[in-house]
Order: sequence, then structure tokens, then C-alpha cells
Amino acid sequence: MVCFMWEFAVSGDLFAWVVLPSLIFMARICDVSLGTLRVIFISRGFKRVAPFVGFFEVIIWLLAIGQVMQNVGNLASYIAYGGGFAAGTYVGMAVEERLSLGNVVIRIITQKDAGQLAGALRKMNVGVTTMDATGATGPVTVLLSVCRRQDLPRVLSCINRYHPASFYTVEEVKTVKEGIFPRGRGGIHINWRDPHGFFRKGK
Repeated sequence: MVCFMWEFAVSGDLFAWVVLPSLIFMARICDVSLGTLRVIFISRGFKRVAPFVGFFEVIIWLLAIGQVMQNVGNLASYIAYGGGFAAGTYVGMAVEERLSLGNVVIRIITQKDAGQLAGALRKMNVGVTTMDATGATGPVTVLLSVCRRQDLPRVLSCINRYHPASFYTVEEVKTVKEGIFPRGRGGIHINWRDPHGFFRKGK
């Protein structure tokens, strides 16, 4: 009988100090990751996806906080709760970066002839608008282009190949109505802000 009670106490301690904190830690990673993605979706105009993600986020959070409240004297639960929040923030950003959602605008400023660069980008089916301007050291050419984030590495590689010393900036774009975008493998581009429409070529 004493042996049985001792084994039960050992298993109880194992659950309280190892299993339960691990579950809380994993739950926090899930809900904070979803929360990070939800905020990013809202900032980029994904109005239909954000509420769906938020639903699962809050359900998982309720499960995690419920376990913490039931074990208020368990220090390991608090550590797991905080550690899961930190890890979830990192995981959420990493997942969003891998998804490469949304569009970006690229501004390129160069003192050299931008004809070859503009031509190379257009061959990639990336829309480019060029303008003559004046910088601090004299005349410059400004190129403006909007592309999907998943195509950004290819565009930057093209810029570095033709004008490695040029100045450029990359900024997030919330909404794109029309534009010229490289064709994917399937040849169809779904507008994530309008799932019932498609990217239209022109302009």
C-alpha cells in the first residue's frame, strides 16, 4: 500500500512539473503564433482570414490559462506560460516569413541608365514605372515596382545584378487593385484580398 502511494506521488509530481508545463508551453506557442499571424493579416488587409485565425487563437488560450489557474501554486506552469509566449512570437514571425503573404512596393534610385534594369524586370513580367528626378548629387532615375512578396528575392537579385550600387527600399502594400505580376507555376493568380477575383494584367 505504501509502495503504491509512493508511485502515485511520483507520477503526480511528474505530471505537475513536467507534463502539464509542457502542455501549457505548447499551447502558448500555438495561440501566440496564431495571434501574431492574425495581427499581420489585419495589417495587410486579409479581413476574411483574420477572424478565422482569431477564433482558434482564443480557444487555445482559454485552455492554457485555465490550466494555469487550476494550478496557481505550480511555478513551472508560470515559467512554461511565459516561455511559450516568447517562443510563440518567434514562431509566428517565422511562419509568416515563410508564407510570404501580401505585396510590396520597391523604390529604386540609381544614377546610371536604368533602361537595362527596367527591361530585365519587364521580361520577368514585373511592372515597372520609371521617372526622372534630381538627387543630392545630380540627376537620378527612380523606378517603382509592385510585386508579390514571394517574388521579392528574384526582383532583388535582378536589381543587384544590373545596379548593385543602387539605393532601394521595400515597403509593405495593404491593397493592390491591378498590376502586372509574374506567372506562377499554375498560371493563375488568386487575389487573397478578393478570393472570387484574379490579378488582372494591364497598365
